[in-house]
Amino acid sequence: MKSIIAQERIEAISLSSPELSRYARHLTIPDVGLEGQRKLKAARVLCIGAGGLGSPIALYLAAAGVGRIGIVDFDTVDFSNLQRQILHGTSDVGRMKLDSAADTLREINPEIEIDLYPVAFTSENAREIAEPYDLIIDGTDNFQTRYLSNDLAVLTGKPNVYGSIFRFEGQVSVFAPHLGGPCYRCLFPEPPEPGMVPSCAEGGVIGVLPGIVGSLQANEAIKLILGLGESLVGRLVHFDALRFRFRDFQLKRDPNCPVCGETPTITELIDYDEFCGVTRAEPDSQTKKMIPEITVHDLKERLTQPDPFTLVDVREPEEYNVCRLPDAILIPLGQLAERMHELDRDAEIVVHCKAGGRSAKAIELLMEQGFENVCHVAGGINAWSREIDPEVPLY
Repeated sequence: MKSIIAQERIEAISLSSPELSRYARHLTIPDVGLEGQRKLKAARVLCIGAGGLGSPIALYLAAAGVGRIGIVDFDTVDFSNLQRQILHGTSDVGRMKLDSAADTLREINPEIEIDLYPVAFTSENAREIAEPYDLIIDGTDNFQTRYLSNDLAVLTGKPNVYGSIFRFEGQVSVFAPHLGGPCYRCLFPEPPEPGMVPSCAEGGVIGVLPGIVGSLQANEAIKLILGLGESLVGRLVHFDALRFRFRDFQLKRDPNCPVCGETPTITELIDYDEFCGVTRAEPDSQTKKMIPEITVHDLKERLTQPDPFTLVDVREPEEYNVCRLPDAILIPLGQLAERMHELDRDAEIVVHCKAGGRSAKAIELLMEQGFENVCHVAGGINAWSREIDPEVPLY
C-alpha cells in the first residue's frame, strides 16, 4: 500500500531533537522509522466531531505526531458526555468541546498544529474546510453528516475513515473509490426514515466502545499515512463487545452508485437535511398545522385539569427507565405502527420523546392512520427538565 502523503511534502519535513525523543518507539519500528515519522508529521487529517469517536481519534493522532489536525464541532460539553468522551473532564462542562479538545491535545503534543472549526459541518462549508487535508475521519452519529462526509470524500478524492457505534456494537471501514473500494452509498443508497434508528443519545452506548472503535479508525488513518499493511478499503469490520467477536465483510463497489458509480448523478454536495428527511429550521405555519404541538408549560397545565387524555412516550425502554413523565404509556416509535390498536381513536392523545423529533414523527404516523385529536410536546422531556422540573434527569 502506498502512502497517501505526497513525497515532496515528506521530503520537506525534518524532526527536532525533542521530537526524536518523543517518537522514539515509532523510530525503532523498522517499518516506520524516521521516514515514517516524517510522513506522520507531513500529514493533515480532518476529524469531524470531538465526541465519543472523535476523542480517541484525536488523542491517538496527536500522540502519534500527525502534523496538522483539524476538528469540526459546534457543541458544548455536557455531563452525559463524560462517560465516553475522554477528551473532556468535569471542569470542562459547559465549555465548547473544541476548546476543551485543544487544551487536551496540546498538553499531549505541543509539536502539532490544531485547526478548530466551531461550526456545523454542512454542504455550504464542507469543501472549504476539508480542502487542506489529506483524509477525512467521520466521528459523528447522524446520517446527514455521514452522507455529506462520504460524498465530499468521493468528490475530492480523499479517503473517508468511517466508524459507527450503538450500545455494544461498532463498525469500521475506509471508503475510498479512488483507491479501488466502494463508498458509503454503495452500502446504504438511502438513509432510514427519520427516528427509526435511535442515535447513541437515544439508544445508549457502553462507554468503552467508542474508545475501541475510534482507536481502530485512528489506526486506519495512520496506516494510510504510512502506506503500511492492508487497509479497510473494500472491507468492513464489525465488532461485538459482548461476545468479543470481530467479523470481516468484503464490500463491493456498486456500479449504479449515484456518487461513485459509472454514471454518477450526484456531482455536487446536496442538501443532506432534506435528503435524510430532517428539518433543522423552524417549521413554517403549514408544517405546524400538519403536526400539532404543545409546549411543556401547556402540558403541565393540562396535567392539572380533570379532563382525561392519553400521554404516550415514544422513546426507548432504557430512556424511559432513566426518567419519565407521570402516567405516560411507553410505546417506542419503532413499535408504534403495530401497537396503534392499543390507543383509543376517540381519546385525546399527547405524544412526547426526548427532544421532539420522534414525537413529531409519531404524530405523522398517527394522523396517516386517521387519528385526529393528537399533538406532540415540543422539546420533549428534556424541555420539561429545563423549564418545569429540574429534578428530572437531563440526558
